[in-house]
Amino acid sequence: MKTIRIKDGMDPLASCVATIGFFDGVHRGHQYLIEHVVAEAKASGLESTVITFDEHPRKVLQSDYIPKLLCTLDSKILLLSKTEIDNCAVLHFDKAMQSLSARDFMEKVLCNCLKVKKLIIGYDNRFGHNRSEDFDDYVRYGKELGIEVIHNPAFTLNGLKVSSSAIRRYIEGGEIEMANQCLGYSYTIAGKVVEGYHEGRKLGFPTANLDISAFGQLIPAPGVYAVKARMEGSVAEYKAMMNIGTRPTFGGKEQSQEVHIFNFDENIYGRMLSVSFLHRIREEHKFDNTSDLKMQLKKDERLVEEQFDKENQNYE
Repeated sequence: MKTIRIKDGMDPLASCVATIGFFDGVHRGHQYLIEHVVAEAKASGLESTVITFDEHPRKVLQSDYIPKLLCTLDSKILLLSKTEIDNCAVLHFDKAMQSLSARDFMEKVLCNCLKVKKLIIGYDNRFGHNRSEDFDDYVRYGKELGIEVIHNPAFTLNGLKVSSSAIRRYIEGGEIEMANQCLGYSYTIAGKVVEGYHEGRKLGFPTANLDISAFGQLIPAPGVYAVKARMEGSVAEYKAMMNIGTRPTFGGKEQSQEVHIFNFDENIYGRMLSVSFLHRIREEHKFDNTSDLKMQLKKDERLVEEQFDKENQNYE
């Protein structure tokens, strides 16, 4: 896949079949749409292109808006590269682009710059200033500009229309396995390992404290999770358990994200760590004393091990 950063004054690209959207998470609904784009492109003898944005449009419209993202731009591009799409065109979304009507956007960007001959639109996608126009308008503009506009049906899973917003609701509710089914992979967050409170080490469960604030990703509901941990620049994955919460037993107030990596004792402060969620073991609880907490952590560890055993059996 070729990644293209769209800039003013650049030469037009090769004619293509395209789709457009923010594609947060590149979930199974997105993958379904992309499969149709690729198939249509091959049938038409054209290249296939995904058009996306470097910023969440709402963040540009509301400067104080903090999006809860399923993935970063870099991880989005990586996920798109695992599909059969030929090109990923990344547009810089700013006030000027936001002010374009759907008709102007289709003419200036899709037609003149990206040479889109066929535009396949997801079932719930709207674009253009204030998103005030709909599919019928896009079809009409397309006929004027020489772009065939095609509607793509929703991808459903057990009767649910898979969407980024539905996946966010699952993650916020701690329903990680449902979120993963919709994503088609394990939900993953990344952050830098920073100094923590060192309470886990005193209990025999040293943890890596993650700061994910720079990435704006959605944090799952508080609780203990079975996860896989991977250091930046490494392909090795480690079994781990993660606690998300305010550490109520120690009177904590601010939420933290702490990862206990099994059979691991390296200094990783300052390094990037990615964590993939498999299963929520339990909700967060306040314990009467640290002895009770330590006993529970040992139970949690056994349950996480059982979860990994179950996952391994599924692959045998």
